[in-house]
Amino acid sequence: MKRAILSDIHGNLEALEAVLKDIDQQGVEEIFCLGDVVGYGPNPCECVTIVRDRCKMVLLGNHDQGALFDPDGFNVGAERAIRWTRTQLERHDRLARNADDPLADFLGELPRTHTDGACQFVHGSARRPLDEYVFPEDIYNPLKIQHIFELVQKYCFQGHTHIPGIFTPDPQFESPEFGHGEQEWCRQLPASKAMVNVGSVGQPRDGDVRSCYVILEGEGSDLTVRFRRVPYPAVETCKKIHAIADLDNFLGDRLLQGR
Repeated sequence: MKRAILSDIHGNLEALEAVLKDIDQQGVEEIFCLGDVVGYGPNPCECVTIVRDRCKMVLLGNHDQGALFDPDGFNVGAERAIRWTRTQLERHDRLARNADDPLADFLGELPRTHTDGACQFVHGSARRPLDEYVFPEDIYNPLKIQHIFELVQKYCFQGHTHIPGIFTPDPQFESPEFGHGEQEWCRQLPASKAMVNVGSVGQPRDGDVRSCYVILEGEGSDLTVRFRRVPYPAVETCKKIHAIADLDNFLGDRLLQGR
């Protein structure tokens, strides 16, 4: 079994298309999405449509929820972006009112968690699936990591921070290393427990401008994760964002810096 796990697309169509092209070349059998299909980016409707059609399992992210209800806990720029995103979804669904697949209904029916064998899937964390950040520096807050790991059955896959890597209960965090333009970094998951952040497709924040996702291989508890980095035309996405008055220019500029 080869399963692609992606997260945090954030309305970035160019990044999503590049990642899906890479996935198609890897012999992947199914795709899981951990949420935040929308928010920040200029193509929310296109991204929701593609994810709905291509992914076997999709979770609700905090930006997806914010696009459906009143956004809570967002900074000013993110809130403006999510309100603009909502207008795009509403416009799409009005124009497609005779269709059987309104995008808002699709997002509104998404679950917050999914479990498959030894693997849990969330957007934020096992403790607060929708909106808890688990950052690499949280290893210096061992009580937080301990309390979250108590809710992890075996392996938990998550996004939300846009920073890829593997947490172990020690606590330790191992960040993928991509030297000299390498596109892949592999690790076998430990026999005990692990939390795997799969990174971000549409808005990487680890200093690498390339999209990031994970391929999960193996059966039972014998699992290997392959972190994949995929280049995409970020300048094109940035220009789209700059052309939309309700999207802060910074949301495009940061794509060119991986932050």
